[in-house]
Amino acid sequence: MKSSIMDDPKKHEITKKRHFSFRINIFFFVTFLLFSVLIVRLAILQFVQAKELKEAENTNTNQTTKIAPIRGNIYDSTKSPLAYTIPVQSLFFRIEPGQQDKDEVIGLARKLYTDVFQKYGKATAKNPSPEEIVLAMDLGYDINKEPTKAPSYYSVPRRIKADLSNEEIAYLLEHRDEFKWLEVTEESIRTYAMDDDNTTTIATQLIGYTNVFSTQTAKDMYKDDPNAQEYLASETVGFDGIERMYQDELRGKNGTKKYPVNAAMKIIGRAEVTAPVKGNNLYLTINKDIQKTTEKMLADHIKYLRDPSHASNPYLRPGMKAASGFAVAMEVDTGRVVTMANYPDYDANVWTGGISTPIYNEIFTYINNGTIRTAKAKYPDEKENAKHPSSIVFMGSTIKPLSVLIGLKEKLYTAGEKYNDTGTFSFGKNNSSSISNSDRAVYGWINATEAIEHSSNTFMSAKVGIPFWDKFGRENANVTAKWAEYLAKFGIGVTTGSGLPAESAGTNDFIANAKKDSYQSAMVYASWGQNEKTTTLQLAQYAATLASHGKRMKPLFVDEIRDYQGQLVKKIEPEVIEDVSKEFAAADWNTIIKGMKSGAEGIEELPYNVARKTGTSTQQVAGGTVDNAVLIAFAPAENPKLAVAVVVPEGGFGRYGASPIAAKIFEAYDAANDGILTKMGGGKKPW
Repeated sequence: MKSSIMDDPKKHEITKKRHFSFRINIFFFVTFLLFSVLIVRLAILQFVQAKELKEAENTNTNQTTKIAPIRGNIYDSTKSPLAYTIPVQSLFFRIEPGQQDKDEVIGLARKLYTDVFQKYGKATAKNPSPEEIVLAMDLGYDINKEPTKAPSYYSVPRRIKADLSNEEIAYLLEHRDEFKWLEVTEESIRTYAMDDDNTTTIATQLIGYTNVFSTQTAKDMYKDDPNAQEYLASETVGFDGIERMYQDELRGKNGTKKYPVNAAMKIIGRAEVTAPVKGNNLYLTINKDIQKTTEKMLADHIKYLRDPSHASNPYLRPGMKAASGFAVAMEVDTGRVVTMANYPDYDANVWTGGISTPIYNEIFTYINNGTIRTAKAKYPDEKENAKHPSSIVFMGSTIKPLSVLIGLKEKLYTAGEKYNDTGTFSFGKNNSSSISNSDRAVYGWINATEAIEHSSNTFMSAKVGIPFWDKFGRENANVTAKWAEYLAKFGIGVTTGSGLPAESAGTNDFIANAKKDSYQSAMVYASWGQNEKTTTLQLAQYAATLASHGKRMKPLFVDEIRDYQGQLVKKIEPEVIEDVSKEFAAADWNTIIKGMKSGAEGIEELPYNVARKTGTSTQQVAGGTVDNAVLIAFAPAENPKLAVAVVVPEGGFGRYGASPIAAKIFEAYDAANDGILTKMGGGKKPW
């Protein structure tokens, strides 16, 4: 029997409405309840917790970390890379003050060396020894537990080795529990292009090197640089050469990584990253092929000079102690330096990750760029070192074209005036002092042009030194000041203006010697180059100034600067430092250049005329008297394009010790520039 409700539609409809009303009431009740809770919660936040939450809000801040930029690259004039930055995996040691047992640390260093570096390191890598590893850890003691300098900071990890092999990384990660306090981190390192023999880098001393900014040396070096405040302790900065000279261009700009953090310094949000701006790229004036030829010729020729078989050869015997050499070539019309070479040189990559003490001790005497400041070959000890000259030597006979030019300008004689060269010249009170030509050679009646060609010391003394002394005050400082003024016009006794860091101005020894001995004596020796010490770059600039008839050009090492996208930032234009061409008569220039025909091995065989002046600069050192080979030259003589200077300390006669090196430089420049010297010279002809 069916229910009466189901049978009555009206009752059924009433029941449905009651159920719906009940559900609506429940819904409104729950909604009311939730809103009540929300209102109560808001009230608590507003009136009870407001102060506390406000304080918490104010403790949230941002933690910003600087990101070092990637250093720009350095290219040669043919766009071949010479210095560039690459990413590598490096091993770092983390200091935990007071928690690292000495025996355990030393054991770790030994294990690293034997179990990792020696077994799995790259074949070309230079593995640090256990002693070097402990010193790199910078814990205040060496491997024998002897105290060293205490670490100045603890927060920055110490690099143990850069550029790990994949096998080294895999082994370290697999045996992580055995190598605590160590971590492998990716970093960017400076890399320098290797020469063909894979033992040295190209233009090493000119390009310079980088080292970490955290060292005290770097901080002292950049203490006056306003940009240094942006440097990170762990990044590398330029320490010498082009790397230092163009530090601001090469470095780029920092990036940042900004983290939101709370009062406990915990990151509470996503990092906001501003990418660093990569440094600009430099395109040098140096030509890699000319540079490599010059470096090889320096090494080969010095080896040749040292050949024991030369002991019986009177021309080569004076150069048998040669152990270093320096050469610079610059374009006459632009000042662009196409080669600047040192011997010995070294692999600049030894600075990567920090240079080891044994390597530094081996190369420190020739880390400096010897073409612009003092450098020497490596000698066994300080006593032996004192017996040998540095890279800055007397000009010798290379000054004679300028001496004659000064004499003509001051009308001390005329171009056609003859002088009887008897091989010796006496001067001083009662003619008590005397000088002579090389090997006491007698040249008879000669004029100014012939005096340069024969390299007559007596002509320079009698016709320039003594008359100049007599004209400008005899025994007072005016005479040496006037001589220095003339030399400065040609870049002697002053810096060249190159901008290279720590460039030397050489020394005008005649100023001090005049006060010590006599002004007359000082001017006699100064007139033929035995009282002025110069750098090789100064000699090259001087030669180029003679070639241009008086325009002293600023030596340039960079052609242009481009950003990392290849856009031109700056084009470096030629710059005339001083122009004295109008101060000297055209005939006087021709007089001296026609005399620049001294004997020069290798140069005489070139297919164009080369104006040159060789020299043998005599110098006193602890071991006695030494002869340095020097040379200046430019070609073609009639239409000069390239000027070259070569200095070989203890190289003997310039004709044999320096000239063959210059000849190779001219050949290399001609080959690299589609025979430009041969074309401009138009072949050998009288000049």
